[in-house]
Amino acid sequence: MLPLAQAAEGETLLLGTWTDFWLFRFLLNVLGYATIAVPGFLLIKYLKRINYLETGRGICFPLVKSCVFGNEAKSGLLEEVPAPSRNEATESSSARQAFKLLFCAAGLQVSYLTWGVLQERVMTRTYGATSTEEGERFKDSQFLVFMNRILALTVAGIYCSLIKQPRHGAPMYKYSFASLSNILSSWCQYEALKYISFPTQVLAKASKVIPVMLMGKLVSHKSYEYWEYFTAVLISVGVSMFLLSSNANKHPSTVTTFSGVIILGGYIIFDSFTSNWQDNLFKYKMSSVQMMFGVNLFSCLFTVGSLLEQGAFFDSLAFMSRHSEFTFHAVLLSVCSACGQLFIFYTIGQFGAAVFTIIMTLRQAIAILLSCFLYGHAVTMVGGLGVAVVFLALFLRVYARSRMKKRSKKAVQSSSPVLKV
Repeated sequence: MLPLAQAAEGETLLLGTWTDFWLFRFLLNVLGYATIAVPGFLLIKYLKRINYLETGRGICFPLVKSCVFGNEAKSGLLEEVPAPSRNEATESSSARQAFKLLFCAAGLQVSYLTWGVLQERVMTRTYGATSTEEGERFKDSQFLVFMNRILALTVAGIYCSLIKQPRHGAPMYKYSFASLSNILSSWCQYEALKYISFPTQVLAKASKVIPVMLMGKLVSHKSYEYWEYFTAVLISVGVSMFLLSSNANKHPSTVTTFSGVIILGGYIIFDSFTSNWQDNLFKYKMSSVQMMFGVNLFSCLFTVGSLLEQGAFFDSLAFMSRHSEFTFHAVLLSVCSACGQLFIFYTIGQFGAAVFTIIMTLRQAIAILLSCFLYGHAVTMVGGLGVAVVFLALFLRVYARSRMKKRSKKAVQSSSPVLKV
């Protein structure tokens, strides 16, 4: 029998009342975001229709211009972004580069491994349990998203104020699209842990390349190399082996349910949209930290508005006041998330995307082992083999992509004309 069918009973245990059902909470959150997004959309349409950029005046004009129209005429679009400090590798000593690489790897591993452990702890375990009381669980995933975003916004704001950034040209409202999809994907990520195990979630993230390729083929008519199809098939096989070999046990957090699969699907869809929209925004003259600031600014606006409308903001604060351990976990979770984003930008800038991908792939593998060790997730021999197949496919993708880039560079160098003196 499939694990999804075996877990039907486990899923019913997770529901107290119909208001606790994930789809109801999801729609309630979306409704809260709409109360902010729809009036904002109508206001932007109105300002553009009356040509406010030409007719507007007053103390609010600079703010409205920055939010609605941006500085596109002055900043324009970037045709060629200056190369990051990665070129310093040829100038600095190999020992210094090795130290930087070790620093980046350690920072990414510590930040995201701690983040993963705390994420599972907060969403799947109780607080305040004693010998006489069962304790209570924290249920509002949206509040955790808000805490992550408010701290990331603070870190990005401090960074932008201390270190000179490019002149900002994008209209601020364009960040709202990536922000909406980002908070929805984060909500799905937290919420899914109520219905699936953490190792299953990590493998689902690792297999995100499959829907991305399908979307690229159908929407953008992209063509892919044979090794991309081969590794995508390997990932599918590995994930299927892991899911079909999972055994449902008594603890609901180790059960893979139908709701968990649906929520994970939502996470992959929203996250894919976020990355594609951010790629489009990077055409404007902006740094990664400016992107981080803009997206998190709107994320804070949407989440705090929705939380206040639902009355969940003060309920979550009351939960924090009752359980100091939860407060510590939630704050540390947010700190790890914000620091992890900065390590991502620094690692890619210094060593490129290939090295970053290898480090994060290793992090995913270690996260699965750490979760199984700390929280007792049972993995069968076939499931372990499936995990190995997935990560083998991921490393093959990194290797093949780096080989392709080296070949293309050699082809360009050989085809370039040689100047004779």
